Amino acid sequence: MISQFKGSSIFFHSLQKFPKNLKAFSSSHVLGRKMESPADTLLLLSGKSEEENDAAKVLKNNNTLKTGEGVELVLHSEVKLENDDAFRIEEYFNSLSTRRFGRLLIYSPRLSSTHDVISQNNSDLPLGTVCVADVQLKGRGRSSNVWESPKGCLLFSFSIQMEDGRVVPHIQYVVCLAMTEAIKAVCLEKVVYLNNANWMQMEKRGVGTPELDVRIKWPNDLYLGGVKVGGILSTSVYRSKKFYVSAGVGLNVGNEKPTTCLNAVLKKVNPLSRELKREDVIAAFFNKFENLYDVFSEQGFQALEGLYYRTWLHSGQRVIVQERSGDQDQFVETVVTIQGLTSSGYLLGITDDGQMCELHPDGNSFDFFKGLIKRKMS
Repeated sequence: MISQFKGSSIFFHSLQKFPKNLKAFSSSHVLGRKMESPADTLLLLSGKSEEENDAAKVLKNNNTLKTGEGVELVLHSEVKLENDDAFRIEEYFNSLSTRRFGRLLIYSPRLSSTHDVISQNNSDLPLGTVCVADVQLKGRGRSSNVWESPKGCLLFSFSIQMEDGRVVPHIQYVVCLAMTEAIKAVCLEKVVYLNNANWMQMEKRGVGTPELDVRIKWPNDLYLGGVKVGGILSTSVYRSKKFYVSAGVGLNVGNEKPTTCLNAVLKKVNPLSRELKREDVIAAFFNKFENLYDVFSEQGFQALEGLYYRTWLHSGQRVIVQERSGDQDQFVETVVTIQGLTSSGYLLGITDDGQMCELHPDGNSFDFFKGLIKRKMS
């Protein structure tokens, strides 16, 4: 369900008081200890190495994070997760091989919005800090749309710092591309096993995990088999000569509602397929993103365009766009063929008479490809 989100404050979900050592399925029973009050919400801080764990201690001890009232900051070393559905922090860090991104984790079992946590604190967080939630109640989408995201969905946001504002619009494309590459990598991951005292190597795809052909729908949606399975949101603020970008990702990994999910498609293709885990997907994402981001920073998005165009849905697509007539009161519709992206990150199109144009959304249509407005290119 989609509704309008009013206001910019962070509102965290209230958790009910629960007895000690009680194991249960709800997010309020994730920890094997008693919370201090019925209104407490948990933000758990953890790092891959001693350096990130020290940063987590500083955030907690200095009470740096803007979280709103009723939020408790705890270190991973201080608690024990007892919910089988909780995000498995150790598994995630074991699969993570980055130098910067994803190494400092803020985790919550139930949260209003991971994006708000990052965006409200971005300038106070180390580069690449990620916030993950098991359930998100007011996830943000384009045009302030709100999404309630269920269990099984991979929900996270992370921090990026950039200096060149001209390339900031392209970062959402790098995020989309990194996720499609990560899904391929997880499906193609190789496993080594012992059989009759001999080491053998097989691709997991060969023993039950097909490759998933996830595609990008411009500008920030992920599609599988014609159905949306994920979306990306990127926002930024300019402060102290830097653009602080907050990138949020929602991906249906194990939740079949409201559309479908990766694991459901895998089971249809091969009932013996092993299920993908959120921890593996997000770790693979950061492993891919860091490499792509380095190329993007050093060479520009042009160096990634070939891979991006092989992954998106739109090369050669013909769309109907609108252009104001001479009296400015009426729109004239024109058929345009999509060629790629412009330097500013919008769609590059060509009319049937050979005129190049840049295509912009009208800002009102839920689907970007309804209500496109054509602007001539000089």
